[in-house]
Amino acid sequence: MTKQVTEVPVQLPALSLSSWRPTRDTLQQVARIVGKVRSQFAPKSKHWWHITLSVYTHGLTTTPFPVGTQNCELNLDLAGHRLILSGSDGRLSTLPLAGQSSASLYRWILSSLPSTGIDLERHLPDGYGDESILPYDYQAAESYRRTINWVDSVFKAFKGGLREETSPVQLFPHHFDLALNWFSGRLVPGADPADEEHADEQMNFGFVTGDDSIPDAYFYVTAYPEPADWMELELKQGAYWHTEGWIGAVLPYAELLKHDQPYSLLLVYLQQLRLHGAGLMV
Repeated sequence: MTKQVTEVPVQLPALSLSSWRPTRDTLQQVARIVGKVRSQFAPKSKHWWHITLSVYTHGLTTTPFPVGTQNCELNLDLAGHRLILSGSDGRLSTLPLAGQSSASLYRWILSSLPSTGIDLERHLPDGYGDESILPYDYQAAESYRRTINWVDSVFKAFKGGLREETSPVQLFPHHFDLALNWFSGRLVPGADPADEEHADEQMNFGFVTGDDSIPDAYFYVTAYPEPADWMELELKQGAYWHTEGWIGAVLPYAELLKHDQPYSLLLVYLQQLRLHGAGLMV
């Protein structure tokens, strides 16, 4: 059972994508660069968990990763509006996020890391050499920081009530979604057990700031493989079933702004759909 939490009133910021998309795209680009750097050093983890970032109080972090004989950590400090690289050798370097290009961010990371023996330039995909200045709005970044700190806390409360294997609560840079996986413990019939991408029966719970399928921030729940009668559950409080391009339950972030107990609303949404999906995975 999930520990009962007394809900503290919270004023969640509005997060309409149309009002901050340039800054959102900047933060996603920075996250992609930082995640790619982490992936070159962190030990490989299933389901690509070695490329993800984690929420911390000031924004997003790689958590420590090994670089030679040391540990390093990259933080997107959205409270101080800077990128921070720290090392177990005592090094600490910072770079303002405003006024940077993809290329300048990447060059700074390369120059701040200890000597690695790894040709990072060869491993990074096209586009990171762009010298165009990335837009950055301080208030938009702060609103996003406040939102993901809150979402992270709800997802971790939800995770704490699950006995089966779960992933960390983590941000995937390529889609910029904060997500949590739950695994039933069963293999997908007919799938190669060695295929880590497709062998595990699972559900995915996530938060997205908006994308091509849904233009504003939303929470999603998907099940893999999609069980029969998956969409039979009646969704409440503004949630609905999404069927174009992908199938899953959607709760618009805007619905939380209307509610006097958004924490409980989101937690119950996650719990009900997990129980519904798990009951169909037999």
